Amino acid sequence: MGLTASAKTPLFWAPLAWVDGQWQHGVCLQADTSGHWSRITAGTATAPEHATVLPGPVLPGMVNAHSHAFQRAFAGLSERRASDADDFWSWRDRMYGVALRITPAQLRAVAAQLYVEMLQGGYTQVCEFHYLHHSESGAAYKDPSTLAWAVADGAADAGLGLTLLPVLYERAGFAQDQLRDDQRRFAGTPSFIADLQKTVQASGRALVNAGVSIHSLRAASGTSIAHLLQAVGEQDLPIHIHIAEQMQEVRDCLAHTGQRPIAWLTRKLPLDARWQLVHATHAIEGEIEAVASSGAGIVICPSTEGNLGDGFANLPVWLQHGVPMALGSDSHVCRQWNEELRWLEYGQRLLLQRRNVAALPMQAEGATAARLFDAAMRSGGTAAGQKQWGLVAGARADLLVLDTQAPGLLGLPTGHLLDATVFACDKAPVRDVYVAARCVLFQGRHAQQDAIAQRFVEAMQGLWGH
Repeated sequence: MGLTASAKTPLFWAPLAWVDGQWQHGVCLQADTSGHWSRITAGTATAPEHATVLPGPVLPGMVNAHSHAFQRAFAGLSERRASDADDFWSWRDRMYGVALRITPAQLRAVAAQLYVEMLQGGYTQVCEFHYLHHSESGAAYKDPSTLAWAVADGAADAGLGLTLLPVLYERAGFAQDQLRDDQRRFAGTPSFIADLQKTVQASGRALVNAGVSIHSLRAASGTSIAHLLQAVGEQDLPIHIHIAEQMQEVRDCLAHTGQRPIAWLTRKLPLDARWQLVHATHAIEGEIEAVASSGAGIVICPSTEGNLGDGFANLPVWLQHGVPMALGSDSHVCRQWNEELRWLEYGQRLLLQRRNVAALPMQAEGATAARLFDAAMRSGGTAAGQKQWGLVAGARADLLVLDTQAPGLLGLPTGHLLDATVFACDKAPVRDVYVAARCVLFQGRHAQQDAIAQRFVEAMQGLWGH
């Protein structure tokens, strides 16, 4: 059967596209009526009649597998030190200032701006680790999903896919069975979280799905985690958790349970491929082996981990054991996947004092950018609860068109375009972005970019003044 285009089944032709882990020429991409790829064919020298000709090399969209949208309103506002020590915990206390004040309308405005920036940075799907549940006073909204809908509305404004992950958050620490007053908006029981997940999943909103998450072992008891998992049952949905992000967390977990966080998790809970361990920065090899055996994945957030001084992930050992590795921007000091990948690799180079740490030439994977990109792209789809992801039949019809006139790509040989996208571009060289076969970014601009930016500015002024 030949390739055909219609209003409902778009057909694209790319001179060059990243298919099956390599650049392929003359690629036809046929979408179906649901906005998913139905057929990908390489080696077509000229564009078929009625096909949309894409004006540059094409990459699959990337999933941003860990986001706190409201923290975009705090980016750039914590880069001063007023005391002898400054670390994750002091940053967290200051960050609560925006968490306590932001309104549903402001959250929508901030999320929409963030999500447009993500599209410009090459992301087409985001996993929103959502723990703002209640009003500024801590009282429940009449509609418990109010803030979840604010995030979903922001994603719809931008045209970005959304995996909403309501968060179980019930206590301030291992030795505290209550939340602090400045955490009052985060409170959620296992049944509240399970109900919120079901509500969002059943909403029928375009480009929206839902899973569940646990803030951390310090923020949820083993009993409550077990109750949430019982409520989830065998549903095929993503389950995310912050784990081993800071050494203080590791020490506290050891003091109260006798085990390190990842060791406790892998021994006490039935991990499987639905699970995503966010950060997992302070993991030792035995823990990494246990995660690999379980089938769970990890989500690394290099720019935030660097910004907060969390430490370095043990990237070579995670890769050695074949643990799925997705990418997140977390607190949003960076909104571009190429910079996240660059700093993931650069952190290892600085730590180990050698180059191309992620490359594996003995297994014909000598290109660092390709190995990191493919790993993050594939695992990101799983983290977002997508059964297929990338330029493959069955995946949502998302794609990025690269701008070959961007300074970092200008004049480069074809085979090095992905290398240069990660390691030679100051910003993501993204020209056009399609989500579910629909163009949402054209020549670097979003159709509603100015209006969304204005609402963001108004929200920021409301939060912080002039």
